Formats: sequence, C-alpha cells, structure tokens
Amino acid sequence: MKLRYSLVFTLPLLSTSLIAADLAVKVEVPRLKVAEYHRPYMALWLEKPDQSFVSNLAVSYDVKKKDNGGAKWLNDMRQWWRKSGRDLKTPIDGVTGATYAPGEHTLSLNGVKPALQKLPAGEYQFVIEAAREAGGREVVRIPFTWPPKAAETPSAKGKEELGSVTLLLKP
Repeated sequence: MKLRYSLVFTLPLLSTSLIAADLAVKVEVPRLKVAEYHRPYMALWLEKPDQSFVSNLAVSYDVKKKDNGGAKWLNDMRQWWRKSGRDLKTPIDGVTGATYAPGEHTLSLNGVKPALQKLPAGEYQFVIEAAREAGGREVVRIPFTWPPKAAETPSAKGKEELGSVTLLLKP
C-alpha cells in the first residue's frame, strides 16, 4: 500500500501593477516502502525561464537537531543549494521550517513576503526539490505566467520522491 501526504503552501503576491493575486501549491509526497524511511528535506523557490533564481518560498529540514545540525544536509538539495542555499545562513526567518511526518499537512505562508511584493509581471517557474537521507533526490518545475489573468492549475508529476505538484493560481 502506497501512502501519500500533501502539503498546501499559500502565498498571496502582488505584481508591480498592484494587482492582487494568489499563488498556492498542492504537493503530494509519497511514503516510500523502504526499510529506513526519512522525512524529505524540501526547497521551494521561483525562477525565471532561463532558470535564474528569483526568490525562496519555503525550505523544510530537521530544525530540531542540536546546534542547527540538520542544516549540514541542506546541500543534498543540490540545485537549490547552488542557486541560493549556500549563500544563506539558516534558519531563515519566515522561510525555513520542520519536515513533515507522513499524512496530510497544510502550511500557510501568512502575509506577503517582502521579496515578492513587487514581483514583476512575466514568465516564471515554480520549482520544488526534495531529498531524503538514504533516499533519492528529485526536482519538479512548473512554468506559469504572473499575474494570472484567470484561475489556472498548471501541474507536473514527479517520479519517486514527489508525486503530483499543482499550482493554484487566482487573479
């Protein structure tokens, strides 16, 4: 039996034209049938179509390890690490949080993040990378246009570490 849990991240954003819009993401993370299961570390960020970094949205890792010991494994999320992670000092207020146990979880990002308040209109990619100790690593990208002109639900599907990933865009 394959168990799955989902995370919902909600982030209200504004474009430079001050049009209010909402961006949420629904993520399914499978509980894999392995002898030694570890909760995945995950990083969520925005990129431009050329894959240049725009902003971090969320990073989950083992924040309870003594002396921030969980942070030393953040480099297992290699793409995120190269684009942004290695230049950050963790924990990052409002961005980092704990990993999630199997089951259904909702994470709400309250308020507008300062780095995204003036997100210019244009083409972007939502990116999520997941990595597990004694497990694999996977990256899923979803292209989208900001701000949305109508409600949209672009999606993509991972193969192992991530299930389906769906953006919920509302004007």
